[in-house]
Order: sequence, then structure tokens, then C-alpha cells
Amino acid sequence: MKLSFATGRKLQFKPVALWQRWWKRQAPHRQDRFAALAPVAAVLLFLAAIVSSFWYLRVEEIDREQEAVKRDVEYGQQRLRLRLLERQEQIMRLARDISNKELDREKFMLRAESLVMQNPELQALTWIDNKRRIMASRTAPSLTNGQSWTAGEILKIGETENSYGLARDLMQPVYAQIELNKLKDNSNALPVLQLHTPLTDDNGRFSGVLMGEYSIEGLLRYGVPTEIMAKYAVALLDSEGQMLAGQSIPKRTQLWNLQTWTGREENEYEVPVSPVGNGLILRAQAWRTSQGVVGSGLFWMVCALSVMTAWMLIGNWRHTRRRMQTQQALVAETNFRRAMENSMLTGMRALDMHGRISYVNTAFCQMTGWTESELVGSTPPFAYWPEDDREHLMTRLNEEISGHSTPGGFQVRVKRKDNSIFDARMYVSPLIDAVGKQSGWMTSMTDITEPNRVREQLAAAHDRFTIVLEALDAAVSVAPLGRSELLFANKLYRQWFGANTQGHLSLVAEAGVIEVSKETSNDDDVDAFAGLPTESLTVAPSERAELFIPVLGKWLEVRSRYLNWADGRLAQMVIATDITARRQAEEVAAQQAERAQNASRLITMGEMASSVAHELNQPLTAISNYCTGLVSRIRSQNINEKDMLWALEKTAHQAQRAGQIIQRIRSFVKRSEPNRTPSDVLTMVHEAVELAEIELRRRNVRLSHYVAARLPQLMVDPILIEQVLVNLMKNAAESIDNAQRPMGSRQVELQVIPKMIDGLSVVSFSVTDTGKGLPPEVLEHLYEAFFSTKVEGMGIGLNLCRSIVESHRGRIVAENLYNADDVQGCCFSFWIPVSGTPLPSTEKLPGVTE
Repeated sequence: MKLSFATGRKLQFKPVALWQRWWKRQAPHRQDRFAALAPVAAVLLFLAAIVSSFWYLRVEEIDREQEAVKRDVEYGQQRLRLRLLERQEQIMRLARDISNKELDREKFMLRAESLVMQNPELQALTWIDNKRRIMASRTAPSLTNGQSWTAGEILKIGETENSYGLARDLMQPVYAQIELNKLKDNSNALPVLQLHTPLTDDNGRFSGVLMGEYSIEGLLRYGVPTEIMAKYAVALLDSEGQMLAGQSIPKRTQLWNLQTWTGREENEYEVPVSPVGNGLILRAQAWRTSQGVVGSGLFWMVCALSVMTAWMLIGNWRHTRRRMQTQQALVAETNFRRAMENSMLTGMRALDMHGRISYVNTAFCQMTGWTESELVGSTPPFAYWPEDDREHLMTRLNEEISGHSTPGGFQVRVKRKDNSIFDARMYVSPLIDAVGKQSGWMTSMTDITEPNRVREQLAAAHDRFTIVLEALDAAVSVAPLGRSELLFANKLYRQWFGANTQGHLSLVAEAGVIEVSKETSNDDDVDAFAGLPTESLTVAPSERAELFIPVLGKWLEVRSRYLNWADGRLAQMVIATDITARRQAEEVAAQQAERAQNASRLITMGEMASSVAHELNQPLTAISNYCTGLVSRIRSQNINEKDMLWALEKTAHQAQRAGQIIQRIRSFVKRSEPNRTPSDVLTMVHEAVELAEIELRRRNVRLSHYVAARLPQLMVDPILIEQVLVNLMKNAAESIDNAQRPMGSRQVELQVIPKMIDGLSVVSFSVTDTGKGLPPEVLEHLYEAFFSTKVEGMGIGLNLCRSIVESHRGRIVAENLYNADDVQGCCFSFWIPVSGTPLPSTEKLPGVTE
């Protein structure tokens, strides 16, 4: 069967539904497989159960045997430990009697003989002095002369001498395992266990050792209970695992050993013998009493029967599986085609040669809402035809049956069972059977309602976009690079420049934007796009320019940028906005700003005149005072040439200072930067104090000043800083005079010290008076221009001081001084940053107040 699927919609598969249908169709096959595999699975489970049971029983048996061995070995170790401790206590009592000099050699020999005879595991007791000389020794009768110590013999360097030295250093009993063949050159001697017990003299110093020697074979024979010796192969081992005494069972090397499979060793247990430690280990091995699970004949018989049964059932299952595979191959092609048709979202409909529906797939039923039973066998007019289109659809059906189908398909309207209508596109192709004869027609149907809706929305969006661009108050044009072609131009552009590219190119040229020459057919010419930036033009920011178009008589703001046109070409978009009104407003604003600047300069001249009058009053007063004093002394003929020169120099200095004040204030009123130079703080303070002392003496105010040593230089205008100090000291004197303080309290203090303010290195200047202070309402307006509490004051002194300090990146602060609730004066302080200190921004400076 040949199928032709020509659809304009992407296929969508439903794997869940396909899997469910396949699972239902495979139900009989699953039952056959389960029936064939059930006997094999039962035999395998039976075999696994038998093996697991044997395995579990043998493991339990091994665990019980291991626990019994462990319990018995620990019991034997305790008995052996108690025997060693008992012998150790007897030897230590004998050593204590020797240290107390209660025993001589003869008594020692009697005591030693008694201990050796009573304890068969004790082979010898030897008394050794502090020079490693054998004083006396008592050995068991069973030892030969070559295995005993001789009185007067010196210990040779070896294991015994090392243990002797260790007991001497620790002053505690020391156990050591020694082989006699290393001491007496006797190859037949067995290893022994030595106990070195230190001896002391009357002063508590080391005087030798009492050495006891145990037979390791005797320890095993008399220390371990006989019932344990009968049940196990018991042995004493050294720290390296070598057997010293007892018996051992050789390791089994069987391949099918359950203990090897379970990771277990032979049924044995080892434990160190206390108080000897790891140097002497007690081991017990259980005697083998069974062949294990794997060695059982019943086990192998069950395994053989299970394997034979499983082999026969597997052969039967393989034969059954071949039959099932042959049966599945017969229906594989049909199932594949059926699954493919049901997984498609395209509706499939088959018609016979008379126009009767012979087949519909699931997607066709889902589209129309009718079931397969309702559609198969129906004749035209079909239920899914709308009533209004039945005549047209009948004509199309007759054309299809007659073989006049449209290759590209045709669009129709389809009615669902709930009477809703959707748009569909149908494709018709002949249906050929297996012998090559046409048996009908196959029709595929695709729902195109959503594509039509999207197409309509795109058309409407394009119309809205065009309307918006046409209604813009800016001229928009798009032209490709290198061609005299206008890709887009809105209504305002066409009104200004017409429907050509001349206006676009002229705007690009006058705005200074890159212009690309036209294409040429000569291959030797320079690249038309030479000079353009190498980076992506479409992501670059737009370029902007303002220019005057004489033809239009308008100022235009021209913005341009590069973009990729719909066909992939690189194009340039230009947007020209009329900014004539804005440029005219800017010109008017510039004229108004110029007039405002003229008015500001007139106001500044008035402020400068007031400032000069106020500030010149100080040096002029000083000049007047110097001249008055000079005239008085000349009239009284009480002056010499040196004093006259001094007074004239001071007068000339104050006159020069008055000129500098005028120049500085004029520059400052102009808002120019002060004339900053590296200035010495002490010099500035002396100049200010010298000028202010005249006014302070006139008001009977005493001035005291303190300047810290080694102050750094400040990058300031010294004249302006001196002027601030003079103003503050004069104001302090006037405050004291107005408060009418008594003579003892008429004092002004000037203090200059370094400080750290919020991490900033500064030099702080403070002027403290003993006046009445400042009321709260005065503090709020203290630095405002033309605000003054004096009858004759102009109100610009503190305002000018604050401006001078802040122009040097400093701050000025005023605060009252209190004694309980009484105001005792006022303190004006300001600080200037040290030269070379990084200055923060104005917003971050400490003490900033708006």
C-alpha cells in the first residue's frame, strides 16, 4: 500500500498513547514469555535457596566456634597472667629484701632455691650488681651447666645486657624474651622469658637487678588450663609470629573453602599475654571436625539436579521463543504502519472508487469529533461538511474521483461534531494496492486555523507599524549601503525630500557619517565597503548630529545606525527630527543667561565693595595706631631712630597687607582658586596674632596661643587664612567686651593642633572666648551674608570666613561652652587638610552642612 503525505505542518508524536496501544497488543506474547520463563525461574530460586541455606548454616557454625575459641583463649590468658603476676610479686619481694640488705648470698640462695623448686616454670634466679657482675645465681636442676649463670661472671653485650640497662633507666620491672643460644652458645637451648627487677641502695640509687628466667614451655604447660590444652592447639608466639612453645595446625589450602569465601581465616584466636605485652602472644587453634558445606555430597547432588532441570527448561524456552519471533515477524509490518498512522497529527482518510470512506485514522477523528465507526462506510455528503459549502465540496470530491486533483492541495472549511468550524488544507493522492491497481484515494488533512490566525495578526501588525511610522513627526528612511535604492521612507520624509535617495544621502554626508560608494563592476576597483569599522555595525550605538538645512529652513537632529534588512543586506537607517523650536529656545535661554551673568557681576561688585570696606578696616586701624603712637612719641621727643624705623616698617607692612587683602578678596569674589602655596602654620599664626593684638589690647583682652610643634606645611593662601584668624580673634574680643567680663576673665585662647577626622589628617585651629556665647536662633543664621548681631556690623565677616575655609577644602564649626547650665563662652574652630592627603569628595567630607 503506497501512501503520500504532503502536509505543511510539523508532525507531532504522542509516545504515551502509542506505548499504551503497543502494550495491549503485546499482552498475549507477555503471557507466553512468562509461562516459558516461570519454570526456569523456579529452579533457579530453588537452587539459590539451597545454596543460601548451606551457606548460612556454615557461617553460623563458624561464628559459634570462633566465639568459643575467643572465650577459652581469654580464660587461658587470664590464668597465665595471674601466674606471671604471682611470680612477679614473689621476685619483687625478694628484690626488696636484697635492697634492704636483709639477705646475704647464702640466704638469697636458700630463698631462690625454694622459689625455683615450688614453681616449675621458673628456671633461674640471678642476683646482678650495678657493675653487671653476677653476685649469685640459682638454677633449676633440669638445666645443664651451659645454661646457668656463674658467680663473678660479667654480663656480655646482648639482649640480657640491654634489658638490664632498660630496668636501670626505668627503675621498674622489665620483661624480655631471650634465646639461650644467644647467651651460652647452646643451640639446643629453648627461648626463655626474663624479668629484670631493679635493686636500690639505702639512698634509693640503682644497685643492680634481680633477674628471673621463665621457661616459655613451662609457662604454657603450667599456666594454661589442661581443658583448653585438650580442646585446642595452643602455642605461645613472639611479636613476629614465630612459635616459641606449643603446637600449631597447618593452614588449609583447599580452593572450595567457605571460610575463604566469607573472608574468614582458620578458627583461631590470638591475645597478648599481660603483663609481658606484645612480646608474648597466646594463640589457640580449633581442631578441624568437619569437611564444610562444599565438601558435602548432598550439596553437590542438589546442585547437579538443579542445573540439569534448568538446562532442559532453558532449551524448551528457547524453542518457544523462536516460534514467537516467527509469529511476531508476520504482523510487524502491519503494526508499524498502524503505529505510524496513529502517531501522526495529520488526519488521514481513505475513499474507495465510489467515494465511500473506507478508513480514517485517530487524528482525523480527533479533528472532526466523530468516531471511526460513525465515519467509516459513510457516503457524500459527509457529516463534517458545513451546510453552506456542501455544493462546493461535492464538486471538489467529483474532481478528485475523476483524477483531477490539485498537486498543491486546496483549502476547505470543516465542521466539527459540536458545529464549530475550522480551516483545513487537504492533499489527495491515488491509493495503489499490492498488485499495482488503484483501489481508491488517500486524503491527508491538516488544521491550518492557527497559521491563518498568525498570518492575519502579522498582517495587522505590519499595518499598525506602517501607520505609526507614517504618523511620526520625524523623517525615517532606510537605504542599502552602496546602492541608489530607497528601501523605506515614511510620509514626512517624502514631504521633505521626495521619494528618492538624494535626501537620505545628503543627510548622511552633512552629518559626517560613513558613506559607501556605489557598486562598480570593475574587479580592480577598491572595495566599496573599505573604511567601515571591523566590528559588527548592527550592534554599534547610533550616531547623532545637528545640522541646518537651508532648503527646508529647519534645524534637524540626524541620527543614523546600521541594520540588517529583511533580505540580509546591510542597510543604513536615518531618522531626522525637526528641532528648530528647540534651537530657538536655546538661543533665547543663552541670551537670558548672558543678561543674568551681567546682573550677577553687578551684585558681585557690590559685595566686593562691602567686603573691602570691612576687611580693610583692620589693617587701616593698625596703620592709624602705629602713626598715632609715632606722632605722640615724636612730640614728646621720646623716640630713637631704631623705634622709629620699627614703627615705619610695621606701618609699611600693614599698608602692603591692605593691598594684598584687596587683591585676594577681588580674586575670591571672582570665584577663582586661592593662591595656594606651601605655608608654615607657625608663621601664619604669628602674623595674625601680631595684627589682632592691637584690637585685643584696646579692649583689655589677654590673648594666649598654643601651636603644636612640628606641624606639617599646609597648601593654602596664607593671607586668607590669616584673615580668618584675625576675624575670629576680633569677634572673640568684641564678645568679651560686650559681655563686660571682669579683668580676670577677659581672655581669648588660640590653639593649633594636628588631628585625625574620619581618617583625614588635618590641622585644627580653634579660637575660644569667655563671652556670653551665641543664642540658638543666631547659630542657625550665623554664616548667612548680611546677618549680624552687631549694631555697626555688616554681616559678611563670618560668611567670608566660611567661604575661605571651604575653598581650602576645610570646615568651620561654632559651639557654646557650658559650665552646668551657664554659658561660659564660645569656641570657633576650623580645620584644613594637610598637604598631600587624599581628599574625599564634597559629599563625604566630615562636617559638611548644607
